Amino acid sequence: LIRKFRQEAPEFSLLFDALNGVTGPYGRRIFVEELGFPESCLEQCTPLEDFGGSHPDPNLTYAHKLVERVNREIITLGAASDGDGDRNMVLSHDWFVTPSDSVAVIAHYAECIPYFKRTGVQGLARSMPTSCAIDRVAAAKGLEVFEVPTGWKFFGNLMDAGRLSICGEESFGTGSDHIREKDGIWAIVAWLNIIAHVNQTKPGATVRSIMLDFFATYGRNYFTRYDYEEVESAGASQMMDHLRTLKPGVYDNEYTIVNIDDFEYTDPIDKSVTKNQGVRIVFEDTSRIIFRLSGTGSQGATVRIYIERYDDQSVDMDAQDALKPLVDIARKLSMLEKFTGRTEPTVIT
Repeated sequence: LIRKFRQEAPEFSLLFDALNGVTGPYGRRIFVEELGFPESCLEQCTPLEDFGGSHPDPNLTYAHKLVERVNREIITLGAASDGDGDRNMVLSHDWFVTPSDSVAVIAHYAECIPYFKRTGVQGLARSMPTSCAIDRVAAAKGLEVFEVPTGWKFFGNLMDAGRLSICGEESFGTGSDHIREKDGIWAIVAWLNIIAHVNQTKPGATVRSIMLDFFATYGRNYFTRYDYEEVESAGASQMMDHLRTLKPGVYDNEYTIVNIDDFEYTDPIDKSVTKNQGVRIVFEDTSRIIFRLSGTGSQGATVRIYIERYDDQSVDMDAQDALKPLVDIARKLSMLEKFTGRTEPTVIT
C-alpha cells in the first residue's frame, strides 16, 4: 500500500531523523531500500556513541534539526526516533501530532494496518497522564480501554493476557502487541500506512487533514506537559503534599473541581496494587490537571504538570492558547512558585 501510494503521489516527502541513535540503519533499510524514498529523507542516521553531542529525545526541543528542516522544506511527514529506538515523534510542516493523539489515530485506523487485519484489536490502553483521546476511540469501537501508571510493564501484563493490542504514553512511547515494548519505527511506519490508506479515498490527504477529520469525529483533547527540571527536592515534595490537601469545589469562580486523588492502580491480571502515581485534579467539564514528581535525589527533582481540556467545537486552536486558563490555575492551585521558586518550565511539550 505504501509503495503504491509513493508511485501515485510522488510529491509526498518524508524526513526521518534517528538522532544518531540505533534506528539509523533501520531507517535506511525501511524507508530508502524497501519503500524507495530518496537518501535525502534521512537525517542523523549514523549511530554515534555520544549521539553527536546532542540529546537523543524525539521532541520539539531536542529534535530541532528535524523541526527546522520540516518547516523550511515543507515536508509532508517528519518523524524522529530516540537513542534506543523505542520512542517516536510525528509532525508535518503545518502540524505537530502529540503522542496522545498519535496513538489514538493509530487505534482509529487500526483496520488498515496489515498486522491488525490478521490479528484484530483486543483492547487499548494509555498511561494515566496521557490524554483521554484513545478512550473516545475505544468507546466508539466497543473496545476495552485501560488507564495504567507510567511504565511499560503495566501494558505488558495486559498484552500477555490477550487484552491489549495498541497502547501509548504521552512521553512519545507508542506500541502494540507485535512486541512487548514500545517501538518508534513501527509507529512511524503505521503513520505512513494510515496516510497511504486515507489517500485512497481522499487524494491529497495530509497529517493536518487527517488530524482535523479525527477531531471532527471525536472532538479534540487539547494537551500539554510542563517540565520543571532540577527543582530543589524538599520544595517539590512540599508542593505535592500541599496538592494532596486540596478538596473539590469552585476555584476562581469558574472552574469546578469534582475529584482530586493520588492515582492508584490495581492490575486486573495479577491484582498487584501500585500507589502514589500522581495527583489528579478533575474538573466538571472533564478537564484534567495532573502533577507528578520524579527523581528526588541529589540532582534535584523533576516536576511534571500535565494539562488536558476536551472541546468538540473549536478543534483548530493553538494548544497553548486553548490551555492557558488551565495552566494558570495549575500554577495557582499548586503554589508552584512559592514551593519551587520557578516561574517558567524547562521544557514544554
